[in-house]
Amino acid sequence: LARGLLALPGMSLPKIILVPTDFGAHSEAAIDHAIDYARVFGAEIVLMHAFEIPIMGFPDGALVATAEHTTRIMEGAQTGLDRQLASRRGSGITLRGVVKQGDAWDMVNETALEVGAGLIVMGTHGRTGLFRALMGSTAEKVVRTANVPVLTVHVANVDPAGDKLDGPRSVRER
Repeated sequence: LARGLLALPGMSLPKIILVPTDFGAHSEAAIDHAIDYARVFGAEIVLMHAFEIPIMGFPDGALVATAEHTTRIMEGAQTGLDRQLASRRGSGITLRGVVKQGDAWDMVNETALEVGAGLIVMGTHGRTGLFRALMGSTAEKVVRTANVPVLTVHVANVDPAGDKLDGPRSVRER
């Protein structure tokens, strides 16, 4: 792959790879793929998690999370990110983490610009039908709006809860 990219005039290999994570099996697979690419490219990885503060709307007003609840959400996000970083420390690749508050797809694009990412590698659930129509696809929004190339990684054998089952993975570039 790297040789083919080097042969194209005007292209350079990414030195920073951004990997958004939701801590699930799809994100774990994306991290593994990003590490493989980082080895070939001589790149570092920025692992990023975005979270939103829950707001519940009612006809007479809204219920917003307290400062204590917001702090607990932030601490939980940081703990999850620290775990993923620690699990890859022996990979030989420089990894660092970023936690952001906001819509995931928007935070991915914002972080890519902030860190100077040349590539985004992210997991995709591959949902279709009504669920996708109602919930949207973070990966699809990033693919449509990112200013850098996006590699999506789909884990073929995952149960509906997002836990990886035994079996091969498939990878798609977009």
